[in-house]
Amino acid sequence: MSSVIDIRLKRANKIYHENDILTGLVVISSKSESSHNGITLALDGTVNLQLSPKSVGTFEAFYNSIKPIPLISYTCELIKPGKLPSGTIEVPFEITLVPQNKTRPLYETYHGVFINIQYLITVDMKKSILSRDISKQCEFIMENGASRGEKACQMHIDFVLNPSSISSKDKAYLPSFEIVGSVDSTKCCITQPFTGNINVLKSNVSIRSIEIQLIRVETCGCAEGYARDATEIQNIQIADGDVCRGLDIPLYMVFPRLFTCPTLFTDNFKIEFEINIVIIFCNDHMVSENIPIRLSRY
Repeated sequence: MSSVIDIRLKRANKIYHENDILTGLVVISSKSESSHNGITLALDGTVNLQLSPKSVGTFEAFYNSIKPIPLISYTCELIKPGKLPSGTIEVPFEITLVPQNKTRPLYETYHGVFINIQYLITVDMKKSILSRDISKQCEFIMENGASRGEKACQMHIDFVLNPSSISSKDKAYLPSFEIVGSVDSTKCCITQPFTGNINVLKSNVSIRSIEIQLIRVETCGCAEGYARDATEIQNIQIADGDVCRGLDIPLYMVFPRLFTCPTLFTDNFKIEFEINIVIIFCNDHMVSENIPIRLSRY
């Protein structure tokens, strides 16, 4: 390949907000003089939705009609058709990040299983029929500004786990146990860790492990119906083996970048999050506490 294309954004962290000016350089390196049929730059922000395989038969009409939701689209010609000299050339670009639809903001970047919100810059160099086109793609991260979205506020909760609080058909086989805990807030700032504590007051069966699970709940839908799917993002073990009784064990989880975003509700899709606190006993019984949480940027 005689030419190589690179996209360099001015901000090293590649994080931008709505109405920011995205600036950068398209760097084209050629070992020798080469002809081309034009070099273009395109910026696209889209929400891609898909259904899980288990929902395809149920919502066949939705599955066939689902389309990406455009958020922002911009295209320009960087270099007109002609010849590139040998060596390296740099072409600056500047794009104002304004929503394509004024009623639909630029949602935060999010990489899920059934919902993906992505912002991509693509540079294409068109070549002759006998040569392959050259393309380079770069993703940048969109975040909400401080003025948009709900602000996190403390909402402390306490929980109790014992055989009577568990919804199970096998209650007769459950061990005798009493576990209490608290969560510092169910309204969480996405840049701050999820915190709390758990305390095993008593258990007549040894405990094998205590874990925290972060769950994404993605809902896609239209007039034909809605499909709701919950999938695990990460699982962190906070205790290994039989823990001391009456000891406060801290809960601590950092929200992963890209795989989480502020809780989002729209007409076509929803992105929500939950925390599961899971206790696994040595006899393979497992009990858990499900805690819905609401994430915000600030």
